[in-house]
Amino acid sequence: QVQLVESGGGLVQAGGSLRLSCGAAEPTLRAKALSSAVAWFRQAPGKDREFVATISGSGAQTNYAESVKGRFTISRDDAKNLVYLQMHSLKPGDTAVYTCAASAYAHGSWWLSRSEDEYHYWGQGTQVTVSS
Repeated sequence: QVQLVESGGGLVQAGGSLRLSCGAAEPTLRAKALSSAVAWFRQAPGKDREFVATISGSGAQTNYAESVKGRFTISRDDAKNLVYLQMHSLKPGDTAVYTCAASAYAHGSWWLSRSEDEYHYWGQGTQVTVSS
């Protein structure tokens, strides 16, 4: 069982940028924990958790929610065993707790998923607040 940790959240004005990072709480487990698909989800107060972005194990395939497409970029740094979510042109509607999740499935290096049910390892979340 692997615990993930997110960092990089904070307060930013509308139109600004933030980069979130995700890795295993235990550094020696990061390569294994993030070897398959990884996704970012977010949840605003009073709302259901929603999908944001996902990346395949190889990093070659990505998929985004329509609301963030063109503004957010998910990427991998294999040397550091981290996954990032680069966020640009932030809007007040992006305000939420952002959580990363990793899958234990080994369907293939190209595989990814938008579904919460496909993910096994989760972080505690990092707060992103966008002011107007």
